[in-house]
Amino acid sequence: MEETVKILIYIHAFFGGIGLLSGVGGIIAKKGSSLHKKMGRLFSIGMLSSSLISIPISWMPNHENLFLFLIGLFTIYLVVAGNRALKYKRKEKAERIDIFISASMFIFSCIMLVIGIYNLIIELSSGILYIFFGGFGLFFSIVDFRFYKNPRKNKNAYLISHIRKMSGAFIASVTAFLVAGLGFMNLIFWIMPSVLGTIYIIYWRRKVQGKTLAKKA
Repeated sequence: MEETVKILIYIHAFFGGIGLLSGVGGIIAKKGSSLHKKMGRLFSIGMLSSSLISIPISWMPNHENLFLFLIGLFTIYLVVAGNRALKYKRKEKAERIDIFISASMFIFSCIMLVIGIYNLIIELSSGILYIFFGGFGLFFSIVDFRFYKNPRKNKNAYLISHIRKMSGAFIASVTAFLVAGLGFMNLIFWIMPSVLGTIYIIYWRRKVQGKTLAKKA
């Protein structure tokens, strides 16, 4: 059993590395370019594969990790929803599958928040991480529901949603690399990628919204 777990961890790390490197490539490449799209597809394959493998690992003997399980689901949500957001460039009505995906994330985020609050009550520092990532998941899912009410209200809303989620998935890959790969267990290495990534997301959201306003003018 232990050998099987080791093999899965190596495969998990391999695909995680692909996701991390292609994610960097996607950020550097010009948005919308052929290279950006290729890096995006490679990033999605890497992150989905790595996250899917992390789920069974998190339930194996001596490797039980509820947080790893929930973060794996969170990352899968970000990548899947981030890619599906591009479909709304022309769609005017939300699809049931997307509502289901966002509703599932909403439920898992609430679970993370409850666990986080409980852990803080019993004075476990891990509660901060559950609350931090649970809060992010709750925010993303609520924004999704607002978007689904009128996907065409903002011409570039689909693009903003794509950027927000794919950037969030990249943040998850960087965090995993720092904590699991390099062994930096300090709380700052859990949170700092999210802080910097949020600044990046805000920058691109304003840039995209600015282009929309300029076209309307």
